[in-house]
Amino acid sequence: MNSRETEHLRVLIANERKDRLESIVTIVEGLGHTVVTRQLDVEEVAAATAELSPDLALVGLGESSEHALQLISRIVQEAACPVIAILEGKDSVFVREAAKRGLFGYIVDGDPTELQAEIDVVLRRFSEFQNLEGAFGRRAITERAKGILMARHLIDEREAFELLRSHSRRTGRKLVDVAAAVVDVHLLLPASTHLLPRETAAAESLQDAAFDPD
Repeated sequence: MNSRETEHLRVLIANERKDRLESIVTIVEGLGHTVVTRQLDVEEVAAATAELSPDLALVGLGESSEHALQLISRIVQEAACPVIAILEGKDSVFVREAAKRGLFGYIVDGDPTELQAEIDVVLRRFSEFQNLEGAFGRRAITERAKGILMARHLIDEREAFELLRSHSRRTGRKLVDVAAAVVDVHLLLPASTHLLPRETAAAESLQDAAFDPD
């Protein structure tokens, strides 16, 4: 994400302390971002996160570190956005625990310049993370499709991959899309051992239509 994309963000802010919450809101709005919601309660922050889909979430450490950790956990569960913690002082124990729950960065106190710099860094890291996560996901789909083809056609891994690649080239579709189609069709078909002969033939015909190895 480049600097132009970080000029205007939709931000969720959560803190159990109302005074700190308002202080962070002032800083964020002063940086030119929009605060889409401000939350004190754990359950309410989960619902707001799911509904509003913010670009970024800022969680302040208030009276209870456990409360802040719960806020972070619920936001991470509900949102496809990074979370930054805003601390009043250094707290390595909290940071380590928050990192386990999906925290992407933190800043001590609310200095506007430092906050914007941390936002820029975190958004770049989050973008890289999403790209990496997507790469792992695509690889997992391809591996599963190869396993299905190996079992279906009694072939080895190399031959299964060649089937996927040749079909991809022939149809002009991305290899991962071909693999996903194989997996989807496989999931839709019941186990052949539970089918009557006529149903077995129909199931095999459907799978062949979705992926023709010839």
